[in-house]
Amino acid sequence: MKKLVAYVTSALPDREFSVDLVLAMGEHGVDMVELGIPFSDPVADGPVIEKANNLALKNGFKIADALYIGEKVADKIDTLWMGYFNPFYKKGFEFFLSEAQRIGIKGMIVPDMPYEESLVYRPLFEKREIALIDFVAPTDSEERIKKIVSKSKLFVYMVAYAGITGSDKKEDLSTIIQSVKKYTKTPLYIGFGVDEKSAKQKAKDVDGVIVGSAFVKILLEDLTYKEKIDRITQLSARIKDLINS
Repeated sequence: MKKLVAYVTSALPDREFSVDLVLAMGEHGVDMVELGIPFSDPVADGPVIEKANNLALKNGFKIADALYIGEKVADKIDTLWMGYFNPFYKKGFEFFLSEAQRIGIKGMIVPDMPYEESLVYRPLFEKREIALIDFVAPTDSEERIKKIVSKSKLFVYMVAYAGITGSDKKEDLSTIIQSVKKYTKTPLYIGFGVDEKSAKQKAKDVDGVIVGSAFVKILLEDLTYKEKIDRITQLSARIKDLINS
């Protein structure tokens, strides 16, 4: 059974809604959730998630909101924190890792932290038994892929193309998929540009997909809380069916 990982912007429109949304998604096909920590300059993300980040910050997002949401959902669905280096560094990786261990957060995704820089922090993650998710991209050589994935935990995040999230780009990923599988048994999930139209094709040779912008678009629409949850959970259920059909 291929897995569906969903990204949601934490506390948009508020933290209680995020709790209700994540729990509902867990009942409609989502196997793991990334709780996005809003940041003013999300360099790996496209305009949809950037807009959501800025709106959450404007609404008064605090790190305490991400902790609160995580604490409410992590014992019911596998949960990650996804954020940029600056907030983690400013608050302290030790703080986040201590809280992650207490709450039951499975791992963290830091898309703007290069693998080489991550080596400084990996002992902290290993001490707490929290995964630091590794990225591989179409531009990586086989030698680099081997280095990155050799000690990967939870899953390897394969970037579907060079660029930002939410784009509709296509690249031949067969070589990179073969290289990853050659050097690790860790599940390989593909992200960037995955939506209802592309999910089935992109999931073909990997273990799961990561969907973000397609869900966040609905978060940004002028709908009631119930309408947002209903539309997002309907979409998550369709994508889960598609990748396993």
